[in-house]
Amino acid sequence: MSKRLFGTDGMRGQVNIYPMTPEVALRLGLAAGKVLKQNGGHRSKVVIGKDTRLSGYIFETALTSGFCASGFDVLLVGPMPTPAISFLTKNMRADVGVVISASHNPYTDNGIKFFDASGFKLADELEDRISELTVASGQAWEYPGSEAVGRAFKIADAPGRYIVSLKNSFPQHLTLEGLKIVLDCANGATYKVAPLVFEELGAEVVKLSASPNGTNINHKCGSLYPQVMAAEVRAQGADLGLALDGDGDRLIVVDERGTIIDGDQIMAMCAADLMSRGELPGRLLVSTVMSNMALEIFMNDAGGRLLRTPVGDRYVAEAMRREGAVLGGEQSGHIIFINFATTGDGILAGLQLLRIMQEKGRPLSELSHLITPFPQVLLNVHVERKVPFETVPEVGRAVKGAEARLKGRGRVLLRYSGTESVARVMVEGEDGGLVDTLGNELAQVLKDRLR
Repeated sequence: MSKRLFGTDGMRGQVNIYPMTPEVALRLGLAAGKVLKQNGGHRSKVVIGKDTRLSGYIFETALTSGFCASGFDVLLVGPMPTPAISFLTKNMRADVGVVISASHNPYTDNGIKFFDASGFKLADELEDRISELTVASGQAWEYPGSEAVGRAFKIADAPGRYIVSLKNSFPQHLTLEGLKIVLDCANGATYKVAPLVFEELGAEVVKLSASPNGTNINHKCGSLYPQVMAAEVRAQGADLGLALDGDGDRLIVVDERGTIIDGDQIMAMCAADLMSRGELPGRLLVSTVMSNMALEIFMNDAGGRLLRTPVGDRYVAEAMRREGAVLGGEQSGHIIFINFATTGDGILAGLQLLRIMQEKGRPLSELSHLITPFPQVLLNVHVERKVPFETVPEVGRAVKGAEARLKGRGRVLLRYSGTESVARVMVEGEDGGLVDTLGNELAQVLKDRLR
């Protein structure tokens, strides 16, 4: 067994194939209970939520068993977005939160990720301690006495708590009356709460992919397929479209013309708004190495600064806390408004865009063209081994050659997925044809050398 179970966003994999098996989930609950149990005078509590995957029942039951055996009381909230679990963990004074989800992956995958008592994702060192205990062979568990085992409770009002918190992030003097919104819930964890939030604020909501059946999560819908929403926006004459992913922590938008707006463009709009209000401390925006160069140029031209982090909204959140930033995110649509939430929240990001639209009284198409993204290609390459790229001479030569051909007007980035046997190739620059050529050439080198 690998000792490192967690990637950039928790543990993830194909259901009933290691590590996503009930046995590992049970041991994970036991190990997390041991590592995270509070020794004060109160009962330790864990909030467990999930998305709409059929396999959620497997891991919910296994984790509940492990945590109860370790002395935790378990608060079960059912299908809820990832940011809802972050919020509820803090709101319900729990010691830890657990999300059972594989985010934007197909239903055949699932995953498990943790939040601490403050609603932030666990630090690497805590994940490593939990991993080591989970995979340790012959682990002799120090079970608490029979009288100290935990109980499990279903929390019926969890959706209402989360909905209220989201509505409180929207100014009291504004409504969404008169707006028509196309909302794609990806047949995922937001299918109940997201429509209610926008409807209760006054919008007319056209729901897409809001009927999960356990196997249709993310299937040709949601943030990975925004063209579906774009077509419906045009057909309905809607004011905008919001597409969430399976666990609700990312957002992709289309304007009233059906033009797709990604996370970089969302961040540019929100950063410009906050800077105009004097509410972006240090005029600092935090994003990852994947964000387009155009976003960095935009921030520099506005007298601000873009701080880049490794890929993963957990690393964005860590940098935001360290630097005192209030806005950060990823090109993929994870947007963090740390004054309102501790992790990416697609519904919250949508509300902030709608606030800007309502306050300025302008359509999204007139607000969203702050940056013109450089042509960028992103390619995934299946690999058999993950070795440092710099240890493969052919890869190093290919990268240097690509950078030389970009002549300082572009970037090359190679990285491994934290959850899959995949190497990711990113190339961007001013010449779209050259970018495509270089991306394909680099992908071929990785295929040849990392098989």
